[in-house]
Amino acid sequence: MSSTKISTITADGVEVFYREAGSPTAPVILLLHGFPSSSHMYRNLIPLLSKKYRVIAPDLPGFGFTVVPSSRNYTYSFTSLTQTISSFLDVLSIKKFAVYIFDYGAPTALRLALERPNDVTALITQNGNAYLEGLGPDFWAPLQNYWKSNSDADLEIVRNAALSFDATKWQYTFGSPHPDSIPPETYNLDAALLKREGNEKIQLALFYDYRTNVELYPQFHKWLRESQVKVLAVWGKNDVIFIKEGAEAFRKDVGEERLQVEWLDAGHFSLETNEEVVAGYIIDFLGKFGI
Repeated sequence: MSSTKISTITADGVEVFYREAGSPTAPVILLLHGFPSSSHMYRNLIPLLSKKYRVIAPDLPGFGFTVVPSSRNYTYSFTSLTQTISSFLDVLSIKKFAVYIFDYGAPTALRLALERPNDVTALITQNGNAYLEGLGPDFWAPLQNYWKSNSDADLEIVRNAALSFDATKWQYTFGSPHPDSIPPETYNLDAALLKREGNEKIQLALFYDYRTNVELYPQFHKWLRESQVKVLAVWGKNDVIFIKEGAEAFRKDVGEERLQVEWLDAGHFSLETNEEVVAGYIIDFLGKFGI
């Protein structure tokens, strides 16, 4: 296993922080994190995959240690996140890649696939949703109300429900059969970074913009069908944010010969206790298709 390097490069006018390991000539796996985390969520998976692959995990703008200069006048939307990651890949001269998607990483990667339909060699989805069936009703109801009303009252409900320390810790521990084994630095780091000056406004903007991802679901499905991309779904079956029906829904657009679904006894952040199992699934799956 190679050691993980941390670096920062300028892409799309943004100082993108990223973690990388593996041979520079090996096939690329791009790891895209979700809310409220960063590339830190992949710290244990990266060295396991780097035995065979060049593994790259950037922090999205608004998360982790990526810095967006105020002079950039950045608009925090999923269109912008996708543009930044596309530029990031261009700066690194990456043309082909498998992509691991989780939470916010899913719409970012799938938007990227619409722009680069032939560049994605495989899709590994760990509670990375692309279907209405995958939206856990209890979790998403307040957000869907906010999307419809755009009212201050619904905004406050979302703010209170999603941006507290308890909410961040809950995302890590709920659904895990061993919540006490979740390293506390995970949710403490995320909570601290969420509290940075100006970050709450960024997160609320992305919450509201998430509705545009749902609107793009039919286009994502079309790409899944037409690209013939291979899909590995490794899903925390106890997740109530992106529920297990979201994994099953991939069967509608991905033929059985291209799809593998594996269930983990875990919640949303399943990598905190299942990284070795997930790495094994990924290496076997990609190897089966010569990737």
